[in-house]
Amino acid sequence: MNSSPPPPSPMPAQAPTREGRTTTLVDEDVPWIVLVWNDPINLMGYVVMVLQKLFGYSNMKATELMLDVHEKGRAVVANGTQGDAERDVARLHEYGLWATMQKDK
Repeated sequence: MNSSPPPPSPMPAQAPTREGRTTTLVDEDVPWIVLVWNDPINLMGYVVMVLQKLFGYSNMKATELMLDVHEKGRAVVANGTQGDAERDVARLHEYGLWATMQKDK
């Protein structure tokens, strides 16, 4: 068994700003959320079907999310890296759902 201390953690990446200062880059893997918004076009059953197909949700979970969309105006349907969220939003748009993404708080 090795008793040496662990290596130091890497320093955060730095990026120059327009004014020549540097800022710390935010890790791309900061959690992002994907929101589906209520719209007057898509039927509730269709939204349930899309959520099941794209995210593998059970009928019960997809129905719960759809009801949040219908009653609260929106629902968080997925989370992950920025790239994952971008992909999920694009896929939801392909099915005609109104979806956006934002950094999780």
